[in-house]
Amino acid sequence: MQIIKGAGEWAQPVGGAANDWVEQLRVPDLSVGTYCIPAGGADTQSPHTEDEIYVVTSGRARIVTPGAEAEVGPGAVIFVPAGEEHRFVDITEDLTLLVVFGPAYGSRAASPA
Repeated sequence: MQIIKGAGEWAQPVGGAANDWVEQLRVPDLSVGTYCIPAGGADTQSPHTEDEIYVVTSGRARIVTPGAEAEVGPGAVIFVPAGEEHRFVDITEDLTLLVVFGPAYGSRAASPA
């Protein structure tokens, strides 16, 4: 067993960065981290090669994918399949997301030829 300290807790992005991503746990089959975007900020992520679950721990925003969009706030749980474009927009309150990747973040990334 392991207690994952700091997971899902707000952290101000460092040095004027648009957002903040911190991975707190990594094993081959999954990884857990926290993604923070300040109110009015920009979500600059690209689609991932792994399936992903977001749990909104604080803040409010709208998530947009090619096929849908939804308002999200504390307690919302969002599944995004590998490869799907997605972005948080209209961030009206500092947004904190507990993020779970399966398998671990970046583990399916294409290797250089």
